[in-house]
Amino acid sequence: MLGAEVTAVDRAEKLETLRSIRSDHVLDYAIEDFTASSGRYDLILDIVGNRSVIAIKRVLKSGGTYVMVGGTLQCILQVLLAEPLTAWVEKKKLELLLHKPNHIDQLVWKSLVEAGEVMPVIDRRYSLSDEAQAIEYFGEGGAIGKVIVFM
Repeated sequence: MLGAEVTAVDRAEKLETLRSIRSDHVLDYAIEDFTASSGRYDLILDIVGNRSVIAIKRVLKSGGTYVMVGGTLQCILQVLLAEPLTAWVEKKKLELLLHKPNHIDQLVWKSLVEAGEVMPVIDRRYSLSDEAQAIEYFGEGGAIGKVIVFM
């Protein structure tokens, strides 16, 4: 949306969806480890947080930023411990995303959705009376988008 060249990494079943939301490059993590490639990134937004900080730093450009949104305790501790020295020596930022939603942020997201700039990917919808099925489906790990429960 803002002109970035986006590389998305996920499992094979999600690659077509990632292409459909305008990712420039898609990688199947079961086939290709992006941290072992020759690619270098300005920003890495990591939703899973299961790679070592050493591997991440290898593909992060000088002046780049790594943001871990969720992850294992081991990886979170690695980021916290490595960040000061990495920022000073390598000029790379390692951060954890800690965000408390607020009204202004919600209005920004709302305007982006209303303008068609952001399109949520919805896998399945369940009525409230079927919430157990929704939780079971989501827990299986096969969803390719959001699982919605509505009234």
